[in-house]
Amino acid sequence: MSLTKIILKYAAPVPKIESFQRYLFVGPHPDDIEIGAGGAIAALRKMGKEISFVICTDGRYGMEHAPSGTTPEELIEIRKQESIASAKVLGVSDVTFLGYSDGGFYDYGELLASLAKVIGEKKPDIIFAPDPAVTSECHIDHLNAGSAARQLAFFAPFADIMKQYGAESAPVQAIAYYMTAKPNRFLPVGPYLSQQLYSVFGCHKSQFPDGCDDISSISLYLKLRAYDFGIRSMKGKAEGFRVLGRTQMHCLPEAGN
Repeated sequence: MSLTKIILKYAAPVPKIESFQRYLFVGPHPDDIEIGAGGAIAALRKMGKEISFVICTDGRYGMEHAPSGTTPEELIEIRKQESIASAKVLGVSDVTFLGYSDGGFYDYGELLASLAKVIGEKKPDIIFAPDPAVTSECHIDHLNAGSAARQLAFFAPFADIMKQYGAESAPVQAIAYYMTAKPNRFLPVGPYLSQQLYSVFGCHKSQFPDGCDDISSISLYLKLRAYDFGIRSMKGKAEGFRVLGRTQMHCLPEAGN
């Protein structure tokens, strides 16, 4: 670790995940939020935190395991109801659907403006989104959702800039990336791991029907990830996030590594 990084770590520590009150979780598709951060969400709700979801795309092309004969239009509604039920399992009742087409078939600028309006309305202290800097990520919806959240997390407090998106300002103090390869903050989720698994596999049946091979493989991944992050943080089972406060968001390249 470089001297600069060591100084930054102690002079400007990244915020603790549990230090905020209002949280906005950005999901590229239905089910991504739960897979990426379901245990942490359940833990935060247990602490009394205010949590909202915003889901960017409609998931219309997730047809691999959908019931035979299901049309994309029917799947959109199925996945919306699955998302509402899944959020409820985690203790969340505030779910916004932007309704953009799965697969990147939308204008990024329109997505940015729509997400800005949600941020201005919900006024979160911290935004969670998939990490757009993960080198292995190939899905354009994940990259777009993460990039839009990153851009807006920085601009959210600036009223004149948010006005250009047709949105109000918001007191965003940090962004936390889930599905990241470089976590720097961890939250214990041991008591909530089963709740997370049910929110994914018990609710998103159009994607994970009974007997689907993905259930066992993704369940194993989520359990191993919880153990791995728990060992790294000495917190039992945990979820990890790459958190940037306002100090780390701009002109400090060492803060992101």
